[in-house]
Amino acid sequence: MPKNQFQRMVFAFITVIITVHAFVFYSLYVVEGESMKAATGETSVLSAIEKMGGVSVLGKATPIWAVILIEFIIAYTLAVLVGSTLSFKLACKVFDPHDTHPVLFSTAVTCATVGIMCPLMSFIASILYYPYATSDMNLLALLASWLKLVCMNLPFAFFSQLFFIQPFVRTVFKAIFSQKAVAVSETV
Repeated sequence: MPKNQFQRMVFAFITVIITVHAFVFYSLYVVEGESMKAATGETSVLSAIEKMGGVSVLGKATPIWAVILIEFIIAYTLAVLVGSTLSFKLACKVFDPHDTHPVLFSTAVTCATVGIMCPLMSFIASILYYPYATSDMNLLALLASWLKLVCMNLPFAFFSQLFFIQPFVRTVFKAIFSQKAVAVSETV
């Protein structure tokens, strides 16, 4: 799909925008929603978050838009520096991109990306969003929290990336760069 560094950065940008919103929704509503509603006595997750003053990030109440921004910056940086290059190399160890059907190869890249990014982002989340991050840091509690997050996030990451996010991102990416190619060829 992406043929140069600029296209890889655009592809990662589109992917991370969608993925971060999906994971913030998943984490707040699906994973933590019931406990937040029970703790505050509210009937909706959004009301519970508002009553709590936001989402706890390193022990401080933070608005949801700031949580999305923080996660976007971290995820985009990791995706560009680690995820996209390493996942392509891992897929190339198993499949030859020139001899493998494009759908199979892109699936291998997606699976490798999930295998890299999910543990990385889960580790970051276990530091940012858990109460022990600002008080007594316990390495075993951090590792247990990280493992719990990986186990909860991996199925969601795998299926959402494989069946929804990446097909959508590829479609948008093709539309952006095929239109650009058409505009350039029309001016020549």
